[in-house]
Amino acid sequence: MRMSDLNPIPSLFTIAPANRDHEVGIRCGITVLVPLLTLLLIDRIDLAIFASFGAFTGIYGRNTTHGVRLQMQLRAGLLMIAVILAATLAGRNGFSESENPWALVGLTTVVSGACAVIAGYWKLRPAGSLFHIFAFAAVSSVPYQPPLGEAMLTAVATVAFAILVGLGSRILPSHREPLVWTPWEQSTSDEHRLIWLEAMWYVIAAGVAGSLATALGPALGIEHNYWAMVAAVVPLAGHSTRYRVNRGLQRIIGTFLGLVLMAGILWLRPEPWLMILIIAVFQTTAELYIARQYVLAQMVVTPLALLSTVLVTVGTGSPVDGPALLSDRFIETVIGAVVGVACVLYPWAWRKWVRRDADPATQARG
Repeated sequence: MRMSDLNPIPSLFTIAPANRDHEVGIRCGITVLVPLLTLLLIDRIDLAIFASFGAFTGIYGRNTTHGVRLQMQLRAGLLMIAVILAATLAGRNGFSESENPWALVGLTTVVSGACAVIAGYWKLRPAGSLFHIFAFAAVSSVPYQPPLGEAMLTAVATVAFAILVGLGSRILPSHREPLVWTPWEQSTSDEHRLIWLEAMWYVIAAGVAGSLATALGPALGIEHNYWAMVAAVVPLAGHSTRYRVNRGLQRIIGTFLGLVLMAGILWLRPEPWLMILIIAVFQTTAELYIARQYVLAQMVVTPLALLSTVLVTVGTGSPVDGPALLSDRFIETVIGAVVGVACVLYPWAWRKWVRRDADPATQARG
């Protein structure tokens, strides 16, 4: 791998072929739209964050058969419910960004490693613990925690709805497949070793990024330290060092472009119902391009995540500081992406200059 291979510019103008991505996008858009609109209609938008993260269940098993998707989403939904429950309990005991940011970083780091291991053993796709890091830190940092029973009912109901939507295309004869429950496939010892190795890097990347963001927070005037943790684990997913480094660089570029879009949305001051519609559209668009053109996907993922934050803030009656929100997102993303890229380059550099492998980019973490 040459340094010129890390140039992210060519990837801005290429896009991979489609693979039924519109079906995934429609499913995910519906999965987030219906629960959020329901909460708005019953005047409980304060529960929106629990529905938003429960809806992440629909992202798993995107192009698999109905039987495989059902199994994967059941596992993914169960894990997400456990993470949300742990986060609500943590938030109620003062482990939040505002009350104890260092404790939040520590707990979220543990979640990043534990969920990466579980996702690996359960063979979840997407792999890793990015969504669980985001969910745990965001939910535990909600300023006003709603009753535990209502929060968990919202999360469980949304997970169940996501699984139902995942099977929804079976109503069309042309899309109906046999609902086969496949036997559990045991991982090999080599796969176990790789799972734990990957989890170690999730712990390192999330922990270092969160610590840096927390330590630099007062000087830089930033909050939301977990945004750095989320950005740090993005480069860890991929099949090669080149791909992973480019993914980290593309995260920064896509975030910047997405913040420009978010600034325009904030300027319009949309009502909650319009924010929900925009969130659904962006969720659909993100799934259309997340596996094909990461920069383009990140352009909508950025305002999608921020709108979810704004929606929760509005629901709890707190004011929204738009400029600070945009500034925090960019700075935290840069911190996290730099840490993530460093975690990817370290083992590559070790193999190249210490072990002197002929082509370190082709190795397991290459």
